[in-house]
Amino acid sequence: MLRGYVLHTRPYRESSVLVNMLVDGHGRVDCVARIGSGKRSIKSILQPFQPLIFQLSGKSSLKNLYQVEAASAAVPLSGEVSFAGFYLNEILVRSLSVDHGAEQFFFTYHDTLMKMAAGFEQSQLRYFEVALLQELGLMPSLLEDISEHTIEADYYYRLLPEEGFVSALGPKQSHYAGSMLLNLANKQLCGDDFKSAKQLMRQLLVACIGDKPLKSRALFTQQVKPIER
Repeated sequence: MLRGYVLHTRPYRESSVLVNMLVDGHGRVDCVARIGSGKRSIKSILQPFQPLIFQLSGKSSLKNLYQVEAASAAVPLSGEVSFAGFYLNEILVRSLSVDHGAEQFFFTYHDTLMKMAAGFEQSQLRYFEVALLQELGLMPSLLEDISEHTIEADYYYRLLPEEGFVSALGPKQSHYAGSMLLNLANKQLCGDDFKSAKQLMRQLLVACIGDKPLKSRALFTQQVKPIER
């Protein structure tokens, strides 16, 4: 049996759904599942944040999903925190393909969901984004600039797309404090870092998710007091 999480589903032919999954040891997997009816229906467990065990079959890139069971209780993400979970799912669907499965990324995803359920902090999203970009080979060094000089906390840097950071003169909207870059690298983001870190990660994520608006971000903007993501 395999284990994994549903990232997204959509209708696919009669009484079936197309499922994008993150599977331990396999990464991104697209498959077809028959929902069934009555007591045999798997609709109630074929949901985001529900750990599953299952089998896959088929020789093509689109697999068949069967023998689906809940591995444990769903990760308890509720309210606005669930929107943060949907954000993780959406950027994974946008950035991962069956050709680059991120085979070991299941653990990063599961660990992030568990931490969010225990107590949400926006830094969890930033660290997840960094890990995803590192997995895809798109994350520049946060410890050295493109000349292999150590990032200095008291300096400012600008990002050269597909290259890395270079020293910049003084603070500007497009410049990043060295202290923030180091805190992001060391998973020590603090209050003054969050706005700048979010700006940086959005700039970097464009390379793998494109610039089409994310549906999960729209959920945040509809709330009176949205979580920063």
